[in-house]
Amino acid sequence: MLQITCPWCGPRDQSEFAYAGEADIVRPAEPSKLTDAEWAQYLFMRRNTQGDFREQWYHIHGCQQFFIALRNTTTNHIEMTCRMDETYAGGEA
Repeated sequence: MLQITCPWCGPRDQSEFAYAGEADIVRPAEPSKLTDAEWAQYLFMRRNTQGDFREQWYHIHGCQQFFIALRNTTTNHIEMTCRMDETYAGGEA
């Protein structure tokens, strides 16, 4: 089982968390002006990166906080985790 380090609670089993998708998805400024195709692009199209990938996770069975994880999608190794408003030594999380 994957072990994830919550920035507030420390290391926990993956079963305590819910994957919340790709990090840094910006909601459209004027959603009412988007076409159906543009909405579909925003809602469903995500990068499918091989290697390091910024993700959001939610500690559903713990502190109930969202946080960022930098996970390698090839090895499943989580390099780091941080709060949504933090950065880490290697740059922005």
